Amino acid sequence: MNLPNKLTVFRMVLILPFVLLLLGGYHEWGWFKAVFGGILEYTDYIALAVFVIASLTDMLDGKIARKYNLITNFGKFMDPLADKLLVCSAMICLVEMKRLAAWIVIVIISREFIISGFRLVAADKGVVIAASYWGKFKTTFQMLMICLLILDNGRFPAQSGGFQILAGAVTWIALILTVVSLIDYIWKNRSVMAEEK
Repeated sequence: MNLPNKLTVFRMVLILPFVLLLLGGYHEWGWFKAVFGGILEYTDYIALAVFVIASLTDMLDGKIARKYNLITNFGKFMDPLADKLLVCSAMICLVEMKRLAAWIVIVIISREFIISGFRLVAADKGVVIAASYWGKFKTTFQMLMICLLILDNGRFPAQSGGFQILAGAVTWIALILTVVSLIDYIWKNRSVMAEEK
């Protein structure tokens, strides 16, 4: 297994401690308090650090794979899957923590299902669909949204009405970019869904 694929697997492995740190600190589970009792109020920040590290491996594995021509079928399949699992896990946790509305997560996850369906149809027709800038912007703002909402725990010293306005604004931008990137994706690749004669 090459380095980019190892980074992808590492990103998937990080999802479990990320979720446990985030939800364990929020719910203050008994066993969690026994393990992290002394630093319970900091588990959100540790979870955030794990999320940032996992997000950075996403950028790193792609760059290494392209630079050294280490692109594999495993990487093509697992890299986007690892991204979706990381982001969706984070958003579902934030819904449970009452920091993100469920309908926003439904819109974002629906977009991913639709794009995955498009990619399957395109692959069946031998068409390779490149990632768009809208999609990259969408991913960037979704990651930023998650980071800000993790910090929105009432314990962050710099938190104020202004911080919550910023988190809300970034959430709306991420949602808008999700919808715009979906429309752009479907429009540019509408021929993929055309019926063959």
